[in-house]
Amino acid sequence: MKKLLVVSTFVALACTSVFAADGATIYKKCIACHGAKAEKVYLNKIPALNTLEAATMVEDMKKYKAGERNEFKMGAIMKGQMATLSEDDMKAVAEYIQTLK
Repeated sequence: MKKLLVVSTFVALACTSVFAADGATIYKKCIACHGAKAEKVYLNKIPALNTLEAATMVEDMKKYKAGERNEFKMGAIMKGQMATLSEDDMKAVAEYIQTLK
């Protein structure tokens, strides 16, 4: 019985890590506008992402995805970029950006 529990736990953990969001990979589609180190100040209006808190970025991404945010007339572009991202993906990207500071 103990062996079955250990094997079940290992399989569950392995599956979780396989499907975990990879912020660095997801962020690659953001580099053109936001920079490799999330340092670009886009159109001299949008702040560099590496200066923002992770929670703020996740909330902003969720609002863009829902079509509730259109700051600097970027709503349509950002909504398209967010369309395929889950909340876990958004958190992974925001956490990855924090490592670029």
